[in-house]
Amino acid sequence: MTIEGEENMSFSSDIKQELNKTNSLANKENVKFEFMGYCISGNTDLIKGKNIRFSTESDYNINRFSKLLSNLEINHDIDVNGKTFHIVTKALDIQKLAYLEIKENEIYVKEIIKEVKDDEQKRAFIRGTFLGGGSINNPENSYHLEIVLSNEKNLTQLQEILREFEVNTKELKTKKRYAVYIKEGEEISKFLALIGANKAVLQFEDIRIQKEMRGKVNRIVNCEAANLNKTINAAIEQIEAIKKLQADGRFHKLDDNLKEIAILRLENPDISLLELGKLLKEPVGKSGVNYRLKKIMEIANGK
Repeated sequence: MTIEGEENMSFSSDIKQELNKTNSLANKENVKFEFMGYCISGNTDLIKGKNIRFSTESDYNINRFSKLLSNLEINHDIDVNGKTFHIVTKALDIQKLAYLEIKENEIYVKEIIKEVKDDEQKRAFIRGTFLGGGSINNPENSYHLEIVLSNEKNLTQLQEILREFEVNTKELKTKKRYAVYIKEGEEISKFLALIGANKAVLQFEDIRIQKEMRGKVNRIVNCEAANLNKTINAAIEQIEAIKKLQADGRFHKLDDNLKEIAILRLENPDISLLELGKLLKEPVGKSGVNYRLKKIMEIANGK
């Protein structure tokens, strides 16, 4: 079995460990709903229609699933194959749960789950789907949270429940893979808060704010660099026009105010129009300098 949604990144692992530590098993109904979330994840499959198997490479995740089963008084076995843990229980035992059904060799959550009024139970269900088949990228690199489900119907059910909590997701559907995913930072924060990963929310938001600040600084630097390049290119064109007039003997025919600005530009090729205007005997503003230099260029080009 291919393990879908297993995380190689510490951020994703840390969130699941936080959820395991901060969510007790005291409320039996919440336990039931979290367990159902695990059951419809892409890491759970049905073996010959008789046994349900959950697979993971995380020891703390297999321990959590085992505790849920024990709390619900469902017998199960655990074995290890290489790096992968498998936990197996009889399909008949989970059919006792009111909101799950097994048909056509698939596990489904019944549509009646949408009628549940208790938000805590629904949050537990969502948390179970994330623990069972979810992963999240390190936000330092990119924003991407994903939950892999066992089939299309379960994907649709999860999306509808998340919509109730105003968490917007997108979906991925292929012949072998069904997943909901989120790429917007704000929506990921909402999701993490919804499932009770409060420490992770603070960490995620801290990283997000830092990234946004770095982005703003980079945009300012890029903008300033672009403006500088524009100033330099304009100065080069102005100097070329002045030298052209000097070379063909037309420079001395310019009005005194044009000669003055032309000489200042030759002497100060790298300063702005505003700074250039301040060096005139009778200072003028940026627009006045621009007008004179533009006039010089027009004369040089025979206009």
